[in-house]
Amino acid sequence: MARHTVMKSSALVVDPQAHMAALVADMLRSLGHRDTREANDGTLAQFELGRRPFDLVIIDDALTGPDAVELVRRLRASPDSPNRLTPVIMMAAAPDATRIAAARDAGVTEFLRKPFAVNHLKARLDSLAANPRAFIEAEHYAGPDRRRRAQDIGTAERRGPRN
Repeated sequence: MARHTVMKSSALVVDPQAHMAALVADMLRSLGHRDTREANDGTLAQFELGRRPFDLVIIDDALTGPDAVELVRRLRASPDSPNRLTPVIMMAAAPDATRIAAARDAGVTEFLRKPFAVNHLKARLDSLAANPRAFIEAEHYAGPDRRRRAQDIGTAERRGPRN
């Protein structure tokens, strides 16, 4: 398994529960992220994200004011943000398929289900380091490429003959 080497310096953990933000920040520090900041509401998170660049953002789905998905959408859409291209991992206790799709469509890079251990977080960081995704800018989407796998479709015509 690849070791995460890309995001070793700075991270922002955004969770409305202070103790959970501190726990995740401690996990990151144990993995080498010495400069780890915490935010417990959307307003403070927006301030931190606009103030300086981070190498990683971890955000809880339960965030309000603004909602976590909306915060990521704003981050990705802002051409002036120093964190527009920063990988974002969203964590959630009970995500459903609709919420995961909304997060993906807002520009979340990875998803992590709570509760998790440090090895689960490390696996996501390893995935980010081993498989960086291009940043896509389209009319209705800005964020990491949502396609997970490359698929060779060949050159043969796959449609049947037309009548």
